[in-house]
Amino acid sequence: MLAKVGAKSLDELFDVIPETVRLREPLNIPPAMTEMDLEAHLGRLASNNIGADRAVCFLGGGCYDHFVPAVVDVVAGRSEFYTAYTPYQAEASQGTLQTGFEYQSLICELSGMDVSNASMYEGATAATEACLMARAASGKTGSIVVSETVHPEYRQTLETYLVDLGTKLVVAPAKDGLTDPAALAKLIDAQTACVLLQHPNFFGLLEPMDALVSAAKSAGVPVVQAFDPMSVGLLKRPGDYGVDVAVTEGQALGTPMQYGGPFLGVFACKNNFVRKIPGRVVGQTVDRRGNRCFVLTLQTREQHIRREKATSNICTNQGLLALRASVYLALMGPQGMKEAAELCWEKAHYAADRLSQVKGLSVRFSGAFFKEFVLKTPGKAEQYLSPLLKAGFHAGVPLGRWYKGMDDCLLVAVTEKRTKDEIDRLADAWTKVLGA
Repeated sequence: MLAKVGAKSLDELFDVIPETVRLREPLNIPPAMTEMDLEAHLGRLASNNIGADRAVCFLGGGCYDHFVPAVVDVVAGRSEFYTAYTPYQAEASQGTLQTGFEYQSLICELSGMDVSNASMYEGATAATEACLMARAASGKTGSIVVSETVHPEYRQTLETYLVDLGTKLVVAPAKDGLTDPAALAKLIDAQTACVLLQHPNFFGLLEPMDALVSAAKSAGVPVVQAFDPMSVGLLKRPGDYGVDVAVTEGQALGTPMQYGGPFLGVFACKNNFVRKIPGRVVGQTVDRRGNRCFVLTLQTREQHIRREKATSNICTNQGLLALRASVYLALMGPQGMKEAAELCWEKAHYAADRLSQVKGLSVRFSGAFFKEFVLKTPGKAEQYLSPLLKAGFHAGVPLGRWYKGMDDCLLVAVTEKRTKDEIDRLADAWTKVLGA
């Protein structure tokens, strides 16, 4: 560069700058940071200026404070993408359809399943539609067996859908926070349409999936698994267990918590269900000139074609949030997902150990867990939330609202964003609150 501009040295290049104001010593700046660490550092600096009092988030139960890389916002914020709805004349919007196709491809890799739709409304709807699809495919309408460790709101949503369909919702009881394979097998009969499981389950625990899937399959019943999309960086994918349908809440894949929604329903399944999949499915083809293009395909299953015989009333998808998930997954790749999952695992286990050292607190269940665990408190868990919030922490989700006998329990989630310092400060805050 110096030769090109005709200068013999850097000093000669900068000789127009007075000698007295030139920097001779190295700048006193810290080493380079990752984007996540830099964002947190700038946030801390900004909070000194504006007195920000945002609480550190240990909330979970389906909505998580995962890191969202800046590039996700940049791409999703482009004017050609920034719409909350998908076009009715879809084939005229090739860019939108291509993002849907890429999303489907990424979800199939993530879940280990054969085919995916272009997304659904949110996790509870995806789980419910999966069960209804299995019911329609099997022709069995007697019951749907659901584990007690499946998200309570997923179960409530499914129960609402089943009100007028003549199908019973049967809940398989949990033992020590896990589904009992023997108890599950006893609830399956000749008219069971499907079994719905969650792994990691609502308590964050790792279910005995091989035994549970085997119990259902030996009775010829299809299995729907709700899973944590971050967990597959470390754990088996749903397809590896041989389940028939995999569903999840896709909020963790590049969407902020944003007051609880809108979120993203992820739905993928085996090929034999392809004609009964609810929602939109984008296919790849060629136009009359032989150019690659995209279309909505297999629409004979939809309400505007099949009317009362339609397998679902859902004929749209969360296009913008599916795009965010696509950008996030493409950016992270398998290695990034693995590292994020490992951080969640390690930090959650550190938090469980650290909080267990606080007098009066203990971890409720002894089973292996991923990024969430149930914390037992010395009284009603809800009474501690307000003082902990004043101390700067969203300490967890009280479980008494859903589970009898768990008024003294909090569901605590620890993502890759949480730091050792934040976990230690939460433990200190608990010590002060319980001491008071």
